[in-house]
Amino acid sequence: MSGPAVQRKTRGRVSAYLLTFDLVLSRPAFIDDDAIAHAVAAHWLPEVTEIGYLPWGFGAHHWRVSGGGATVFVTLDQLAPRHTAASLEGAYAGAAALAATGLPAVCAPLPARSGRFTVDVGPGALSVTPWLQGRSPTEAQAREPRHVQEVVRTLDALHRTPPPDGLRSWTPQVGPEFAEDLRARTAQPWTSGPLAEQAREALAAHIDPIRHWTDRYLELTNKALSQRNSWVPTHGEPHNDNQVVTPDGLRLVDWESLALAPPERDYADLLTVAEGLLHPDPAMVELFALDWRLSEIAEYTRWFAAAHLGTEDDHTALEGLFEELAGDAE
Repeated sequence: MSGPAVQRKTRGRVSAYLLTFDLVLSRPAFIDDDAIAHAVAAHWLPEVTEIGYLPWGFGAHHWRVSGGGATVFVTLDQLAPRHTAASLEGAYAGAAALAATGLPAVCAPLPARSGRFTVDVGPGALSVTPWLQGRSPTEAQAREPRHVQEVVRTLDALHRTPPPDGLRSWTPQVGPEFAEDLRARTAQPWTSGPLAEQAREALAAHIDPIRHWTDRYLELTNKALSQRNSWVPTHGEPHNDNQVVTPDGLRLVDWESLALAPPERDYADLLTVAEGLLHPDPAMVELFALDWRLSEIAEYTRWFAAAHLGTEDDHTALEGLFEELAGDAE
């Protein structure tokens, strides 16, 4: 996945299938449906008889593809800056390994004929997952006690599972130089697009809180690293948009953020609704709140410093930047 997203209501791929959303992702200009259909037929399905672009999510591109009696959900991830080809392949292979242990909630990518889970198609890496018959819960539905209990049980099972060999570890998203680099980067006007100056001015006005957040973040990172022997497999973004309620139970999709980490990495959307069900370390809760904020700020910076046209996606991204910058200092 490349590019940022907006809070947890949109970050990560909007992966619940057969849904409607208020955020529309623009069709990619750099690859067409025929190229996607050819790659899927060459690597996964025996033939492709139908393909449709899905304007879902905010960071990757998706298609519904059918052929040979099967229907699959196809994702095109642009790698940088979140992934390399190797790290994305490792995340998806790790999800498949977790599913193979018997974790029913893991909706893992399907292997290509080569045995790999990603295929290089030039502008990114293609992957395929089963098409699930189900729905993602709304934010309100995700807060209902019965659903919360199921999510907690699902994450507990994931966190208790021995990690697959080679599973990558979480690493901090920014370093100690982040605030000063941002100060230098925003010192002169940006001419990269119609929203560039609004973004630059907002960032420049928040250098001091960004420095404070970064200092605290790195302090907490050191504490987390000192406890690495207790880290567990974490999904990374198990919010409601990455949950699918099927006739056979809850499934978690979009495993590109899979990593070894403190379990609190998966708790952000549960802390206010799962009282008594979770017993998190407050320091780790704070760490991953800052991890979210600073990684979003970094990605929005890249977004608006680069060429853009002022599309609906760009305006949504600008709102997301303002939201992250408005957070109170921890």
